[in-house]
Amino acid sequence: MTKVPDPQSATPDEPAAPTPILELRDVVVHYGRIRALHGISLHVGDGELVTLLGANGAGKSTTMRGISGLNRLTSGEVLFNGESISGLAPHERVKRGIIQVPEGRRIFPGMTVLENLDMGCYGRKFTSKSDYRDALDHVFDLFPRLGERRKQFGGTMSGGEQQMLAIGRALMARPRLLLLDEPSMGLAPMVIQQIFRIIAQINAEGTTILLVEQNAQQALSRSTRGYILETGVITKEGAGRDLLVDDAVREAYLGVA
Repeated sequence: MTKVPDPQSATPDEPAAPTPILELRDVVVHYGRIRALHGISLHVGDGELVTLLGANGAGKSTTMRGISGLNRLTSGEVLFNGESISGLAPHERVKRGIIQVPEGRRIFPGMTVLENLDMGCYGRKFTSKSDYRDALDHVFDLFPRLGERRKQFGGTMSGGEQQMLAIGRALMARPRLLLLDEPSMGLAPMVIQQIFRIIAQINAEGTTILLVEQNAQQALSRSTRGYILETGVITKEGAGRDLLVDDAVREAYLGVA
């Protein structure tokens, strides 16, 4: 089991580790008789951007669905702010601030941009109309294209624009923990760079992020820390930039021997 650093144990020359906002302890998940996760443990500190890297079928999306409550755990535990949430329904986790942007974006194609963003407000209580407008303006500041196309139907937008919309919809809920599942999938290289710059900006503004990705270069270069997941087992962990220069990671995910 991954040992969670004690924030009080840092030496005078080292900054204290952030308090974990999310912990997975020996999590096992099955699909029928098939074991998808083999007792994985990880943690995400408050304010961190942590990447979970792995190939197709490694169990990345299963891990995210276990955190959000869409997959039932066979055993193990998920903790949020030190409290077990393993028994909570997905909507109860949303109310606590755990918001997932799923793989494939999953926007509402027959709704406008504005209507899609409004759907992200589930579970959030606005104190006033200006509070709502401030949330909307923040999304439009991050994604000006959405502001320009607020009346356009989501299904008529490009893949990159739909990804922006999916992230914007999640931000309307004011997440304490943002789960991003393969945000670069199917996007052009220039759009990928733009999406990752915005993800880094969202994190810099204070939102804690757990990012599932296959694009090692873009993800690890912006991450505080990272985990490597292979066939349901975490095989390596470390600082993002350390993993980026790790020979095994470079060979497996960057095509560099």
